[in-house]
Amino acid sequence: MMGRRSQILRAAARRIARDGVRGLRVTDVADEAGVSPGLLYYHFTDRSGLLGATLDYINDHANDVRAQGARGDASPYDDLEAQLLAELGDDEEVRENSAAWNELRALAVFETDLQEPMRRTTTAWVDEVARSVTAVQQSGPAGTAEVTDPVRTATILTALVEGLSNRWLAGGLSLEEAHSLLSEATGRLVHASTASHTGTAQTPEETP
Repeated sequence: MMGRRSQILRAAARRIARDGVRGLRVTDVADEAGVSPGLLYYHFTDRSGLLGATLDYINDHANDVRAQGARGDASPYDDLEAQLLAELGDDEEVRENSAAWNELRALAVFETDLQEPMRRTTTAWVDEVARSVTAVQQSGPAGTAEVTDPVRTATILTALVEGLSNRWLAGGLSLEEAHSLLSEATGRLVHASTASHTGTAQTPEETP
């Protein structure tokens, strides 16, 4: 059963996804969650604290979705690709969280209080993807693994997910197109073709 704190954060993400975050008030989220404003202030102190916690909630939910979709028999490349594709899905909560994340990221340009929570949650996401990139690089035969910096690669991939998510949510891309572009970019950036699904990575010279 969802606790009060999680209930409030779920409501915050839902409200932001539906109406945007500019002008959002604590009372708006309280109405959405069906709780008193005092309870929000008890858990989060102020609006900035609520928005920062909402970022953490979205990141934690994304981790849960990825963990639930993980396959024990998948190759490291399959795991990486599934991890990224899971950020773009038709599941209602995944879609709402993607919209809320994009809104909060844009707001951080103007509200400096949100920049540290955004930086923290983004870094955690990049680090997770970097670990998956490293696993792909180490999965090939000895001496053939690509030595591209996993953190730089993960930074590019997560930024691409954000950009594709924004275009998809705004109607500029279909979900299928966004998935196709993300899969293609993932293969190119980690120097992996369809052969990498069996754990055989290509060198940069072999990459189309």
